[in-house]
Amino acid sequence: MNKIINITKSAEEYLAKLIKDKNETDLSIRIFISDPGTPKAETCLAYCKPDESMPDDMIINLDLITVNIEKRSIPFLKDCEVNFDNDTFGGQLTIKAPNARVPNISPDSPVEDRINYVIYNEINPMLESHGGEVSLVEFSDKNEAVLQFGGGCQGCGMVDVTLKDGIETTLVDQIPEVEAVVDVTDHSLDENAYYK
Repeated sequence: MNKIINITKSAEEYLAKLIKDKNETDLSIRIFISDPGTPKAETCLAYCKPDESMPDDMIINLDLITVNIEKRSIPFLKDCEVNFDNDTFGGQLTIKAPNARVPNISPDSPVEDRINYVIYNEINPMLESHGGEVSLVEFSDKNEAVLQFGGGCQGCGMVDVTLKDGIETTLVDQIPEVEAVVDVTDHSLDENAYYK
C-alpha cells in the first residue's frame, strides 16, 4: 500500500497519550480535510469512536494507535505529515498537508468537490470585482446546491439575478447532479452590500 500520510513516531506517541488520557476504549484518530481542494481547506484531526468510523475509511494500524482517513480526503492528503515537536512549552502537534488546497477534481469526484471547484475557480473570481463571494453550505438530497453569500453580495439588491442567471446557470450546466441552487444568506445584513 502506498503510504498516504507520514505520522512521525513522536506524533504517534503524543496521540497515543491523548487517547489514553481520554480513558475510552477503542478510540482511534480520524484525519480528514474540510473543503478539500479549495482556498478554505483545513486539515482536521479528531478522536474517532467505533460508531463514527465510516465503512469506506482507509484504516492505518500503527504500533500505538489506529488512524482512520476519510476516503474523500485521500487525494488531498498526499505528502501529508503529522509531527510532534517537544519544546519548552510542552510541545506542538503540526499537520502539514501541501496538497489540501490543490484542486484534484475528476468526473468521479464527489459532487461537493466539483461544486467547490467551479465556485472557487469560476464564480468567486467574478464576484470579487464587487467585493463578494459565495460558498457551498451543502449539497442537499433534493439535488440543490445550498449556498451562502458574503462580502459585497450579502444584502446586495442584485443577488437574486446573480444567483439565478449567473451561479445557477453555471453550476447546472457544468455539474449534472445539480438541479437548482438555494441561498441561505441573511440578506438583512447589508452594510457591505455592493447594491443596496
